[in-house]
Amino acid sequence: MPNINLEIRPYQTTDEAQVINLWYRCNLVVPWNDPKQDIELKLQVQPELFLVGLMETQVVATIMAGYEGHRGWLNYLAVAPEYQRQGIGKYLVEQATIKLKSINCPKINIQIRNTNTDVIQFYEHLGFKIDDVISMGKRL
Repeated sequence: MPNINLEIRPYQTTDEAQVINLWYRCNLVVPWNDPKQDIELKLQVQPELFLVGLMETQVVATIMAGYEGHRGWLNYLAVAPEYQRQGIGKYLVEQATIKLKSINCPKINIQIRNTNTDVIQFYEHLGFKIDDVISMGKRL
């Protein structure tokens, strides 16, 4: 655990404004994703896997995990810029991993924009490897 007073708990609806603000501060929001809608959709499926990190009452970190029966996924890992490089991101990934393992998830996938080299290095440091696959998507 990071050497700071950090509480990890599942997301609560009262966290919404702080979470969305954090995602904007961390440049996670893109034009084709509505963060409010992403939260609403997550709350319909495994809401206990949507974690927030708090210092006192301030949301300083998030991670959204999921498991569809074949692979686990991590999304919306965010740490407030003033708290980055203190182990919070690593700790959130560890906590999400523990939760995914507890429901028998065999593998975790993540998607990172190939231009985001800092995040790629972060996940490589945590033991993630680039899979020899092509990620494809279709907007609905």
